[in-house]
Amino acid sequence: MLKHLVLTRVLVHLAAKPKPYRAIDTHAGLGVYDLEAEEAGRTGEWHDGFGRLDAPFSADVEALLAPYRAAVAAVRARHGATTYPGSPAIIREHLRAGDKGVFVELHPVDAETLGARYASDSRTKVMHLDGWTALNALIPPPERRGVVLIDPPYEERGEIDRLGQHLLKAARKWPTGIYLGWYPIKDLSAVDRMAAALDAGLERPALRLDLMIERPDDPTRLSGTGLIVINPPWMLAAEAELFLPALAERLARSGYGAFRSERLGRGE
Repeated sequence: MLKHLVLTRVLVHLAAKPKPYRAIDTHAGLGVYDLEAEEAGRTGEWHDGFGRLDAPFSADVEALLAPYRAAVAAVRARHGATTYPGSPAIIREHLRAGDKGVFVELHPVDAETLGARYASDSRTKVMHLDGWTALNALIPPPERRGVVLIDPPYEERGEIDRLGQHLLKAARKWPTGIYLGWYPIKDLSAVDRMAAALDAGLERPALRLDLMIERPDDPTRLSGTGLIVINPPWMLAAEAELFLPALAERLARSGYGAFRSERLGRGE
């Protein structure tokens, strides 16, 4: 949910200028998910995440959430009331006539499903490709402005360090692109190590945004999630200072909710 909210805020800021942009999702998944399907029902994770957003927040926080809520409503109107949009669906809802969305997925069945889902939309393109390979191959885009979302499955050891390394490499190849690198927070020391390497190596400004909903004292449990945002829109840091504490309070488990908003790299 944090990932999709921040992605939405970035897309809103990109659309504030008339020039087209390109949004690239390197690990796209299925695009749309049924919250009543067997897998979602078995884990029930969404009840403690998106399921807690029904009650309104303060007016200033609701103003920031409004485009995200609108995207969810639009996807549900198209696919059914029990669906939830993945990042490709969030991106699609924000594309204007000249904008492009590129959705990359390695799993062949998921890529086929994703391709069929967006085949009729000329603004989107689905690629069956390894996401890390695509990250290097697809930048810089022809539009020279846009966002790259990197959300790997984290099924192998060392993936958080790998994310940091690829972010550094990508930012050198396309220095003005906006990058969103998502990570789970289990072992907080691994995230700290990755963030420190980015802080030392980045020639561009960046933000680290963490949302914790459980105490990070057990490295085998998911206690939160976070994002590295390279070249954040100029208002994003101030926006995060509003929505992060609100989400931490609302989503807290066992009385614990915390957040972090930290600047990295070299600011402009």
